[in-house]
Amino acid sequence: MKTSDFDYYLPRELIAQTPCEPRDHSRLMVVHRRTGALEHRRFFELDEYLKSGDLLILNNSRVIPAKLVGRKIDGGGRVDLLLLWRVEPGVWEALARPLRRLRPGMRVQFRDKEGLLAEVLDRTGRGTLLIRLGDEALLGRVGQIPLPPYIRTPLQDPERYQTVYGQVEGSVAAPTAGLHFTPELMARLCEKGVEFAFVTLHVGLGSFRPVKVDNPEKHELSPEYCEVGPETAQKVNSAREEGRRVVCIGTTTVRALEGAINASGQVRPFQGWNDLYILPGHRFRVVDALLTNFHLPRSTLLMLVCAFAGRELVFRAYEEAIRRGYRFYSFGDAMLIL
Repeated sequence: MKTSDFDYYLPRELIAQTPCEPRDHSRLMVVHRRTGALEHRRFFELDEYLKSGDLLILNNSRVIPAKLVGRKIDGGGRVDLLLLWRVEPGVWEALARPLRRLRPGMRVQFRDKEGLLAEVLDRTGRGTLLIRLGDEALLGRVGQIPLPPYIRTPLQDPERYQTVYGQVEGSVAAPTAGLHFTPELMARLCEKGVEFAFVTLHVGLGSFRPVKVDNPEKHELSPEYCEVGPETAQKVNSAREEGRRVVCIGTTTVRALEGAINASGQVRPFQGWNDLYILPGHRFRVVDALLTNFHLPRSTLLMLVCAFAGRELVFRAYEEAIRRGYRFYSFGDAMLIL
């Protein structure tokens, strides 16, 4: 297996720059693993593929205003920070630019003299810094919602990069498969007898760091904070015992559940760091169906999808999506793998 096995060419014009309006009017490709059939629908038709008793697993993490732009107090040079995760109250690990010019003890002012102040504490050895924020309460006023670098169109409404069911702040990128849901669609699914359960996995460096080595097995996946509560664990175990489908909304929920299985094959409540790296050959023990977006080439997310549905089928689906002009990546269209 090589990283190049997961490469493909995508025309630049198919990279979605803005979200679909309304949310649930994005396109939906339905991929049937057993037959290899592909269907082309709209997301609001999702209920036609779900049935009473299905258990949908959703990631309730919200994106934080993690992008900070400021200037060094001594020298005035521009500094860009992307907060990755809170090490302890007031202390964060962050990506920084320019990294080489930021040394321990340096201070950065964001926005104005009454704004947020950060002090560089140390380098981590992972290409990141440890910083101390003077007042985290100012993040909402000073920070910006970070968008992936391939999105160059400014976002008019920051809530469009949040799911409608997100509640727990902590991600630096959205769990994008959930962006297609509307309250009305969720209510319709409930009326049909579809159940919902939530996990929390804060999307961080592990999800979006590219694979740069030739052998993907040599890639190191950065851990991300994850919680699978007792209620969700009980719902998943009950669904499996009763032969009902567990449908994961997004790759983050797959990693959360597959990483919370104990030696007896039961999903256990879990709270901590998740570094589960799923490649082809992984034996899925919980997930019956997956709803996901179309992912970047050579990414760990695409590798996970290939592990679930098979590389040949996934790449055939991607070729069809490109041919039919589907929208790709964070604000793009969705794929339901049954």
